[in-house]
Parts: sequence; C-alpha cells; structure tokens
Amino acid sequence: MLYYLFDYFNKVLNLSGTGVFQYITFRSSLAFILSLLLSTIYGKRVIKFLQKQQVGETIRELGLEGQNEKAGTPTMGGLIIIFATLIPVLLFAKLHNIYIVLLIVTTLWMGTIGFIDDYIKIFKKDKQGLKGIFKVVGQVGLGLIVGSVLYFNPHVTVRTDTGKTDVFKVPTETVVMPAPVEEKSTATTIPFFKNNEFDYAELLAWTGEGYQKWAWIIFIPVVIFIITAVSNGANLTDGIDGLAAGTSAISVLALAIFTFVSGNIIFSNYLNIMYIPNSGEMTVFIASFAGALIGFLWYNSYPASVFMGDTGSLTIGGVIAVLAIAVRKELLIPLLCGIFLVENLSVVLQVSYFKYTKKRFGEGRRIFLMSPLHHHYQKKGYHESKIVTRFWIVAIMLAILSIVTLKLR
Repeated sequence: MLYYLFDYFNKVLNLSGTGVFQYITFRSSLAFILSLLLSTIYGKRVIKFLQKQQVGETIRELGLEGQNEKAGTPTMGGLIIIFATLIPVLLFAKLHNIYIVLLIVTTLWMGTIGFIDDYIKIFKKDKQGLKGIFKVVGQVGLGLIVGSVLYFNPHVTVRTDTGKTDVFKVPTETVVMPAPVEEKSTATTIPFFKNNEFDYAELLAWTGEGYQKWAWIIFIPVVIFIITAVSNGANLTDGIDGLAAGTSAISVLALAIFTFVSGNIIFSNYLNIMYIPNSGEMTVFIASFAGALIGFLWYNSYPASVFMGDTGSLTIGGVIAVLAIAVRKELLIPLLCGIFLVENLSVVLQVSYFKYTKKRFGEGRRIFLMSPLHHHYQKKGYHESKIVTRFWIVAIMLAILSIVTLKLR
C-alpha cells in the first residue's frame, strides 16, 4: 500500500526522494526490518494471548530427555510468522504482481490448514489432529491453484535468450535489435549443467506435433508433488526448538538471491540464466518472510517460549516450495532443502524397513533409534541445542552450494 502511495507522490506530485520506493532492494530492506520488529516486539503479546487461552502443547511420551518440561508450552506460534510476514508485504510490495498474489494465497491457505490441525489437537483433545487425508487434499488443492496460475496466467513468462545480448556494451552505431521474446514456458533449470534449461513439455514430445499445449498434464502434477513433499518435510523438521525456523530462514535467504538475479535483466544476462520478468518482486516477500522467521527464533530458540505448530511448519514448507517453483529452481530443492529431505527420508526408511522386517522375520526392526532424524540424535544423548546448531551449519553449507550453482556448471 505504501508503494502505491509513494508511487503517486513520485509520478504525480513529483516529490523529491519518493522515487526510492521503486527500488526492490530498498523495499526489501524495509520489509525485513519491519517483520523482524513485529515478530520480536509483538510476538511476546501473541504468546501471552496464547497462554491466556491455554493453547498449550500436548507432549506425547517418546522417552526423550527434557520432553516433559515442554508440556504446556504455547503452540500456534506460526501465527506470529504469518502476521509478521503479511503486514510488511501489504505495505511494501506491488500487490498487483501475480507472484506476490500467489505467495499471499499460499501463506493463508497453508496457514489455515495448519491452524485447523492445531485447533483439533488442542481444543478437541485429539493428538492426531487433522486427518492426513484432509491435509493432503489441502496441499493438492494449493498445488492445483499454483500450477494452473503459473501455467495459464499470461503474466507468467520467461526469457531464455538473455545471454545472447551484451547489455553492458556501449553501442558505437545505430543497430536495430529484435524485440526480446518473453514467452509462456514450462522450462525449468537443471543445476550443475551447461545449457541447463529443461522443458517439461519435452516429456510429451513422443505424442507428436502440438504436444506443447498439453504440457500442463506434466507441469501441474509436478507442482502438486513438490508442494506436498516440501510442506510435509518442513512439518517433520519441526520437532525441537529452533530447528525448523532456523533451517528455513537459511533456505529462504538463499532463495532471495535466486529471485533477485532471475528478476533482473542485467544479472540474469551476466550469469546467463533464465530471466523471469516481474519475479524480482518476490524478493520483498522473501525479505519479510525471513525477518519473521528470524524474529520468531527470539522466542523459539532453546528453551522455547512458543512452538510454531503446524500453523507455522506447513506454511513454511508451502511458501518455500512455491518460491522455488516460481523462480524455476524446483529441481534444486533436494540440495537447498536438504535438511527437509533427510528428515522426510528418515521417516520413510524407518517405517518401510520396520514393516518389511516385521513381515519377513515376525519382528519389526529399526534403522534409526527414532525418526525423524533429529530424534535419533536425541536418543544418542546429544543435547538439542547441539543438534540444532549442527543442522544449521549443514543448512548453511547446502545453501552456499545451491547459490554456487549459478556459475558452477
């Protein structure tokens, strides 16, 4: 909203200095600072409100050290992340930008699913919360919306020819250049490879001429799968104080770099990567989201004063998935969100191996002492602060390696 106000001041009233709001870097900085202040200053009031409403976490007996002390700690703290993200976005972002609209819808959609789940656990005294089938339906529904908008909306376009034009060269003579081609495409980026654009439509090339118009048959299910997988991965990672919020903040800050360079014609040309018009605006949302996550850590670090609950974890996973898909870096998710992937795999492997050995030997056996993986290390006697810090270090290394893929091919 402030963007439109200052845009009016600049273009109509011609007030000096108001043009600074045109810069994504300036608005992103303001969004980050405001979200950080909102989550730290007003987060305490939200926690007191949750305590007053007796919105306390019910702890399942897992035999983990320090587990019982966490009983009664307020949950639904994801509300802090959501509000601290959306308020700066509404103030500083271009609200007519299709990517911003998608991210706001994602935040509210996944936040609502998580809120219902937490509500059932707390007020209905049902430890299982929202049934898994309903969670999946909600995730699939969001995937359908995001996939359909990215495929059919005319404002979602890409340019893959930026490397053919030297935008830094000063012209010595008048040359008529062809207009840049912005086109609808289901192309994505394959990390670590040269000429690394891959079009999902190519998977249908065997059907014959005109196969491109049926690309949505591949693209939309891929979007659904990614959103479901990443949101569930974030949900599983949220098991000890500060783990999900910290690792997510690291991944989100890495995505900020991808969105900024992909939405900037100069940087995309220099790096010879896909240029995605209007995508740079997502940097404002990411800055706000990262500020909210870091501010939330003020209260969520060990010992936690509040838990994010599914309200926060499902929202985090959904937002990260949509950001990666929108900037055409979804194939980088296994690396960038390696912590989520490993946590997810540890559960899948544990359950699968247990069922297999029970069927074959009559007794279930385990690969890990407990899954997800962070509980395995707790069982081995590591303090959760040490586990979280080491997971953060791994997340930082994965984020740096992900950023390096911009040039390492």
